[in-house]
Amino acid sequence: MHRNRSLSYSRYLQLATVRLDGRPANRTVVFRGFMTKGDRLKFVTDQRSQKVIEIAQNPWGEACWYFPKTREQFRISGQLTIVEYTEHLCYQSWQELSEAAKSQFFWPDPGEKRSPNANFDPPDPISQQPPPNFSVLLLTPERVDHLQLRGEPQNRTIYEIQGHGTSKGRAVNP
Repeated sequence: MHRNRSLSYSRYLQLATVRLDGRPANRTVVFRGFMTKGDRLKFVTDQRSQKVIEIAQNPWGEACWYFPKTREQFRISGQLTIVEYTEHLCYQSWQELSEAAKSQFFWPDPGEKRSPNANFDPPDPISQQPPPNFSVLLLTPERVDHLQLRGEPQNRTIYEIQGHGTSKGRAVNP
């Protein structure tokens, strides 16, 4: 990540969950940092979104993250956890968002039919407290598939979490 930080779009990655009908669902999310304790990835989400319902039914997910500068792909799979807006982490994460990002949490319900009278104007000023539909989404990695696309042949290593949070990597064919 450090070598790709100059590319603002390196914060975007794809997150896949399992729909209620068992089919995959994929969307682009914004990486908001790692938790200070452990290696959990942090995102923010709207409680009204479909992914929250999917995660409640099946908490497994996989992120796919590509870094163009270093030509690396990381597929990170593990359990997803929704942190309710009442917890301190949500208040802290809310403070770190831009005004534009905060405003989306005041829009009409995501995925619903758009009304001609839909109001997409945020309140003025935007509250310093997150609204009830704001939450933090955490991905706790259990497996990381790291593909380095430079080189002939390419290098691929799979890391799986062992006991006590340690990981062991094994080289595999790309």
